[in-house]
Order: sequence, then C-alpha cells, then structure tokens
Amino acid sequence: MNRRHCATAAITLVCALAMLTSTGQAAASPVPDPSPSASAPAASPPRYSNAELEKVREQIETLYRKAGAATDAYNLAEEQTKKQSGEIVRLAKAIVDGQARIAELKDRAGAQAREQYRNGGLPPGAQLALSNNPKLFLDGINKVRQSQQASKTLLAELDQTQQDLETYTQDASANWEKLEANRVEQAKAKKKINAQIKAAEKLESELEDKERDRLRQLEADAAAKAQTAWLSSGAIKDVSGEASAAGAAAVAFATAQIGKPYVWGAEGPRSYDCSGLTSQAWLAAKRPIPRTSQEQWRLLPRIDIKDMRPGDLIIYHADASHVGMYVGDGAIVHAPRPGRNVTLAGAGSMKILGVVRPDK
Repeated sequence: MNRRHCATAAITLVCALAMLTSTGQAAASPVPDPSPSASAPAASPPRYSNAELEKVREQIETLYRKAGAATDAYNLAEEQTKKQSGEIVRLAKAIVDGQARIAELKDRAGAQAREQYRNGGLPPGAQLALSNNPKLFLDGINKVRQSQQASKTLLAELDQTQQDLETYTQDASANWEKLEANRVEQAKAKKKINAQIKAAEKLESELEDKERDRLRQLEADAAAKAQTAWLSSGAIKDVSGEASAAGAAAVAFATAQIGKPYVWGAEGPRSYDCSGLTSQAWLAAKRPIPRTSQEQWRLLPRIDIKDMRPGDLIIYHADASHVGMYVGDGAIVHAPRPGRNVTLAGAGSMKILGVVRPDK
C-alpha cells in the first residue's frame, strides 16, 4: 500500500511540474517581430529634381510675364476705348447742338425772306431809301446797310455751322472706328491673357503639395539671389533721396494695399494688377499718371537709379511689362502676378529697365 501511495504521489507531482513548466514557457514566449508587410510604406522619391523643378518655375514665370505684357495691351486698349467713348459722347452733343442751331438760323433766314415777299421783294429799309423825305432817305440807307450786314452775318453763321456739323460727324465716325478697333484689341489681349494664365495654372496644378512648396522656395531663392547681386553691384550705395510730399502719399496708399490679390485689369479697391496699383497710388496723391506700365515708361520723366527716391516707379523687363513702386531701403511694393498678393520685394529681384518719376 505504501508503495502504491508513493507511486501515485510521484505521478501527481510530475504532472503538476509539467503543467507549471508549460504555462511558464507560454507566458515567457517573446512577441514575434512584425512582418515586413505590416510596416509603414517607405517615402516615395520626389518626382522632380531641383533642376527639373527650376525649369518648371522658369516656364511658369515666362507664361505669367507674357500674360503681363498682354494685360498691358488690354489696359491700354481699355483706356483708349474710354477716351473714344467720351469723345463720341461729346461729338454727339455737338452734332445735336449744331443741328438745333442750323434749324434756328434757317428759321431766321426764312423770316427775312417772307418779310421781303410781303413788301414786294424789298426790305423795309429799301422802301424808306426810295422815300422823297431826305431824313427818311438817310435813315433808310442806314437800315438797308444794317439789313444787308445782318443777312451776310446770318448766311456766314449758317455756312460755318453746317461746316462744323459736317466735321463733327466725320470725327464721330472716325472715333467710332477707333472705338471698334480698340474693342477688337481688347478681345485679342483678353484671350491671350486667359490662355497664358491657364497654361501656367495647369503646370502648377500638376505639382504635388510638397512640390508646390519647393516651387515657392525656388521662386524666393531666385529673387533673393538677384537682389543680392543687385545690392552687391553698388547700384544703390548713393541712393539717399527723400520722398516728396506727393511721393510719400503715393507710398502710403500703395503699402496700404499689401495683402490684396493680383487680378489682371484691376484698379482696386479690392484687387490690383501691377500698373493698376501704381496708377491708383499716384491718383491718390493727386497726380494722375498713365494707366499701363508701358505708357508710364514712355511718357513719364526718366531718372538715374542713383537719384531714386521713394514714390518713384521702377519699370521691369525689356518690354516694360511690369512696374513696382520704390519705397526705400532697396525695396518695392508691387502686385506680382496671378495667384500672388500685393507685397514688398527687393527692387533688384527682377530685371530693371529703368526708373521714372511721376512728380518731376
């Protein structure tokens, strides 16, 4: 019996130890490493190298510059259209006034003719001139002369008014032709602007968010590089002029528009294009200037960069298609392009054509 009890106890102890060992191993078993398929995907390499993205930036910049040139053409045609429309209105009024004057003169001439008919074809002065009374005769002679002079004056005025009316009509016709030509130019420029902007927007829209961020950085780097080179050249080492009263007013207006969007053809108050900003700034300073950057370059007095002062306008690119206002310390305020806002920038960040002064 004792042996049997001992054997049974031994078996029970062995089983218990086996269970404990098995449980301990399960609890201590390490967590398996995650499979490669469960790990986060590796970041994909950028689609464009910096060199390739730089070419995209240059393409976009070229498209926007062409759009800027077309915008200038549009703005000039629009300005000329406004002038022609105003001239046509003035001429139309002159034609109406001339027609009324001719009608009045014809009525007066008709009254004279009817008076002569009632008096047997002789005016009253002529009848008195035939009188046997010397005093009445002399009075009659004077009245005949006065009547003759009045008739000549009436006929001369009628003839001149008719000539003026014909001139007004011809001028109105010529101005109408110019108006229509300007409208055609506007339509062409508008079509070109939209095409260039859409092409630039398409290029940019095809970029991923990170690439667009890199593109903006490339833009900033290119502008900074150009500005640094311009400053290093000593271009403004002697520039120290102070703004005139009008120039200070223009600068105050222009800088107050910072943050407002660029919209081609816009002259404020909620948006501007480049020359819309500068022309409105100087208008606020009580000095109206041409509407477009090309006309500003063509018509305003030019000055050397060394003589530049705040309020002066810096014209950019060989075709004078962009303009900014110098605000001092080597900086300008300008409306850059579609998709950007009115901002401060380095005056040398773009190719300078020259400087003009609206209040010289």
